[in-house]
Order: sequence, then structure tokens, then C-alpha cells
Amino acid sequence: MPRELITVQVGQCGNQIGLRFWDLVLREHARHNKDSVFDESMSSFFRNVEIKRGNPINIPVGDGRNSLQNLKARAVIVDMEEGVINQMLKSELGELFDQKHFIKDVSGAGNNWAHGFNYYGPKYEETLMENFRKTVEDCDSLQGFFMMHSLGGGTGSGVGSYILGLLKEAYPEVYRFTTSIFPSNDDDVITSPYNSILSLNELRKQADCVLPVDNQALLNIIQTIQAPLAGKGAGITEGKTKEEKPFDKMNNIIAHLLANITCSMRFEGPLNVDLNEITMNLVPYPDQHFLLASMAPLYSLLDLKLQARGVDQMFKDILTDQHQLLCVSPLRHRYTALGLIIRGDVAFTDVAKNIKKIKSDIDMIYWNKEGFKYGLCNLPSLGQPYSALCLSNNTGVRSVFSSLQGRFDKLYRRKAHLHHYTEYIEVSLFEEASTSTSDLIAQYLELENVKEPSFIPRLLPLI
Repeated sequence: MPRELITVQVGQCGNQIGLRFWDLVLREHARHNKDSVFDESMSSFFRNVEIKRGNPINIPVGDGRNSLQNLKARAVIVDMEEGVINQMLKSELGELFDQKHFIKDVSGAGNNWAHGFNYYGPKYEETLMENFRKTVEDCDSLQGFFMMHSLGGGTGSGVGSYILGLLKEAYPEVYRFTTSIFPSNDDDVITSPYNSILSLNELRKQADCVLPVDNQALLNIIQTIQAPLAGKGAGITEGKTKEEKPFDKMNNIIAHLLANITCSMRFEGPLNVDLNEITMNLVPYPDQHFLLASMAPLYSLLDLKLQARGVDQMFKDILTDQHQLLCVSPLRHRYTALGLIIRGDVAFTDVAKNIKKIKSDIDMIYWNKEGFKYGLCNLPSLGQPYSALCLSNNTGVRSVFSSLQGRFDKLYRRKAHLHHYTEYIEVSLFEEASTSTSDLIAQYLELENVKEPSFIPRLLPLI
């Protein structure tokens, strides 16, 4: 049975990431689907539509031999400004998107979470729910919603938070994953600490799994890779010759993250991993669903002509600071769970050997020493003979939350810019969000400091 995913792209950042993502998965499926048929693999992210007399008709997967007609992305696209959406429609991928699933406005949320959450959210609630209803009805076995958004601005943070609440209420049994872009410390949006902490409170309550990504970490990765490649004409994606826009390289790394995490749903492998297995195995406590992501090799995302490094080196790299998509040093902190998704031609013996090595290198919490989950997908990433995605629940993520909390406190102590927010929300929501963040930090800190008891009493049977 087909297993579908619906992407929800919110705000300028979310839609720019989405455009790179759809470009990548189309090329992945084009390489895999030589016969141009609409099979279960294609159905994960796409609908096959036949247009008769102006009326689109969905073509079912059937036996997987129906030819491709008009592909439409399973996507709901939201932005309170028209600029990026108009660019998407004019792009080479413009026909991939169903304009009936575009929700847009003109003036934008003005980098104000409250404006997005308490004005635009309710304003477009009926339109949003009708779009989700129609998109869900086009699915046979919906696996989850995948939201792409940033926390620093107004639409991605505020409207994105509102949408998560709608999805949880309307589809409580469907997993809600987010790729959430955290602002860097030198972010040029002065109110980004407010927007981020208010969003973090909603992500904690409404999402099942959050993949936080740091703009600064992405910049560090690109600078590290480009330094030795200077003058070699490295390109970010296979076959790309056009001049790239700002953030394209950063967004491409995130697109690879999303493609890798869903590869087992779309392609065959000896050991597949569903999204529900990720939440089941990597989220030991409901609030602590923020997973660190790292990928290796990264260099091939910029220059596909470089020779691949060894498999053993790939497994070493995914634990290093330089390969994390968040500015965190995971080896200095404690793991509560760890998952690996391996793509391409990697022998099972190599996987087993390196997992054993990883177990000896990391500090895994004492009550979950076997807290490892891994999947194997036969189809490699584009331009790579093999690759690895690591998702880990690591207490080091609290450092990112603490940094945001510190920046939030500096503004909030002075009540700076607060009047822009109190037009739409009560001040008490700031207090709630700040307390929620402090509590989340404390939970991770408690796990980091917990000691294995020297004596565990034996359970006695009841007589």
C-alpha cells in the first residue's frame, strides 16, 4: 500500500527550502524510475493527475505500471507575502505545484510571531483546513506531515505554530515532523529571540519530532567545504550550471536531510525505517523530541566529482561537530538514543562493525545502552556511492535553547518591542513560553547529570 507524506511549506524560508527539496527528489526518482511509471515510490510525494476538459483526475497507483501524466506535489504552500510564491510559479518546477493549495497574502507578518499566530492564523484557518482535508483525501495511507519553516521571522514562526496546532487537533494520529531553522546569534531580525522562544513553546506542545537546523552551522559547513575547493568550480547540485541565489547552498543541505530521512519509505532496502519508527525509537520522553541531525559525506553536496572517502571515515564524520546541522558538540554530551540511515552500497558487516565502534565512543545513558536504530536503503543519494544520516537525541541540544533564552531575556527584561506583540497576544504568553523553555532545558540537564545507580533492587513477584 502507498505511504504518503504531505509537506507544509510556511514562509519565505520554508518555501525556498521546499523548492530545493522538490528539485532534489524529482531527480532522485528520475534516476530510479527509468520506465516513467507511477509506482508506490513516486506516490509517496506525488500525485499522478490526468486532466480531462479542465478537470484534474487522480490516477491511482494500481499495479504500479500506469505511465506518468502530470505530477503534482503533495504540498500545501503558505506565505503571507507573494514574492517567493510567485518565484516558485515562474521557476522550472512551477507546474509541479497545485495552485489550489497555495495560501497567501500580500503584506506579510512583519517579523512578528504574534501577528502571524493570532491574526493570519485565524484569518486563514478555514482555507487551511479545507486545503489539508483535500490533500489528505488524496492519500491512501498518510504517514505524516512534514513542515518546513524558520523560527526567526513572522510567518514561518507564527503561522507555522498555528498550523501545527490545527494539524494536531484535526489529525491527531498522523505524525507531525518539522524541519525548523533556528536563527544565528548575529541574526538581522532584532525580534527573532521573541519569535523563536514563542515558537519553541508550540513545537514542544504540538510536534511529534523536530529536526532543528542552525543557520550558523550551515554556514560553517559550507565555508569548511569551499575552502579547499576554491577555484575548482564546485556546484551545489548535480547538473546545475545557473548562478545560485543566496542561501541556495544552505537550503540544499536541508533538502538532502529531508530526502535521506524519507528514503526508506520511497526506495527498497534490506532494512527499512518508517517515520513512526523514528519517533518510537528516538524519542524516549514526549517533550524531548528535538533530534540532532548530521550527514556524511558532506563535501559531495558541493562537488560531485570528488572521490568518495572510505566507509569507516563516513561513520566517524557523522559524530564530529563539523557535520552537525546544529551548533552542538554531541560527543561532549549524553545520548539518550541514536539512529542511522545508510544509503548505497555499504556491506552489512561494515555497518555492524562501525555501530559497535560508535557504541564505544559515545556516552549513552545507562538505561538505554542498546538505544540504536538503523536502516539500510539500496539507492544512494545523488552523486554519492554511499552516505549516512545520523539522528540523535542528545542532551547538547539544550545549549541552543539556552542561547535563545539568553537573547530573549535581554529583550524581555527591557520590554523592548513588546508593544508590537501585545496588539495581538497577552504578555502572559511570553511568560509561559519562557517558563516552558527553562523547563525543557532543565529536563535535558537532568538527563545529562543522571548517574547510574550502584544497586538496582530486584523486583519480587507478587504472591
